[in-house]
Amino acid sequence: MRKGAITRNAVLKAIGEYEELGRSGFLAKYGFSEARSYVLLHEGGEYDSKAVAGVAHKWDHGRALLAEEFSGGKDHAAAWLKRAGFKVRSVKNPDWARDEIILACHLVMANGWKGLDVNDQRVVELSDLLQLMPIHAQADRNDKFRNPNGVARKTFDIATRHPDYRGKPTNGGALDVEVLHEFLARPAEMTEVTQLIRQGITAGDLQNLPAGEEEELDDYSAPEGRLLMRRHRSRERNRALRKKKIAAVLRQGGRLNCEACGFDFEEVYGRRGDGYIECHHVVPLHEAGEGRTKLRDLALICANCHRMIHRRAPWPTPKDLGALIESRRVVQNRILPQQRSTSAAEVPANLT
Repeated sequence: MRKGAITRNAVLKAIGEYEELGRSGFLAKYGFSEARSYVLLHEGGEYDSKAVAGVAHKWDHGRALLAEEFSGGKDHAAAWLKRAGFKVRSVKNPDWARDEIILACHLVMANGWKGLDVNDQRVVELSDLLQLMPIHAQADRNDKFRNPNGVARKTFDIATRHPDYRGKPTNGGALDVEVLHEFLARPAEMTEVTQLIRQGITAGDLQNLPAGEEEELDDYSAPEGRLLMRRHRSRERNRALRKKKIAAVLRQGGRLNCEACGFDFEEVYGRRGDGYIECHHVVPLHEAGEGRTKLRDLALICANCHRMIHRRAPWPTPKDLGALIESRRVVQNRILPQQRSTSAAEVPANLT
C-alpha cells in the first residue's frame, strides 16, 4: 500500500461513512483525534482531514491507515486530499513571517512604541494589507487570518518586548524580538524596508514573484524579509541583464572571473565553463526599489562567493569578501610551513 495513493471516489466513500457514524463515532472507530492542522471542505461541510484521508485508504487498499502512520499536515493528509481534487482549510493560522512582523513593528514604532487598539484605523488598514501578501497559501489560512484582533494583539506582543517596557510582556516569539531590535538598531533603513514592502504589495509588484525558492532562501540571511529577497533573487537571475553585464565586461577587455575570489570557470572547466558566471545585485535590499537595474549594480561572482555573501547579514560587497579571502590566505600561508616542519620533526628517522 502506497501512502497517499487515494482516489476521489475513496475519499467520498470515507465522507459518507463519516456522515453515517457522526464525527465522534467515526473518529472513535478508526482511532483518530480531532483535526489540529487542516479540515476537509466538501459541499458546505467540514471533516477531519487526517481521519478521512486515512480511512480512504481502506477503500483503495483494503486497510485504513493508523493515525501514527502519517501526519495530518500539509505534506501528508492535506496534500493527498488536494491531489484528489478536494479543498482543505487550516484549523489555525500560520505563524507570523518576518515580512509581516516588519510591517507591524513599524506601526508600533510610529505609535511611540505602544500597542494599538483593535478599532484603530491603522490596524484595520494593516489587516487588509497583510491579507494581500503572497506569503501564506490560502489553504493555510482560516477565516480569522490576520484580522484586526490578531494584528492588534501582535502590536502589543512587540510593544511589550521593548527594552523600556516595565510591565509583563504579552505572548510573542523570538522573531518579534529580533525584528524589534533591527528597528532599534537601524530605524531609518527598516522604515525604508517597510515602505518598499508596502509599495510592492499595494502596486502588485511583489505579488507575482517566483515562490519556488523557499528552501534555498532558508540558507540566506535577509532581515528585510523574504519578499524583498525574492525580488532581489529574481533580478539576479534575469538572463537578459546577466548577458548584458557579461558582454559589457568582455567589451572592456575583462575576464569572466569572480570579483571576490578570482575564480575563472573556463580556466578550471575548459569549454564547459566558457561564458559562465553568476550575477550578484550589490544594492542593499532596503535601497533597491522598483527603479531600473543598472549594469553597475551587478557584480560577476562565482557560486560559492555568492552563497557566502548572502549567508549572513550585513552582506559584504564582493570587494569586502575578497579582502576576507586574502586575509585567510595570508594566515594559512603562515601556518602551513609551521605545520610541515612540526610534522617532519615527528616522523621517525627511518621513514624520512
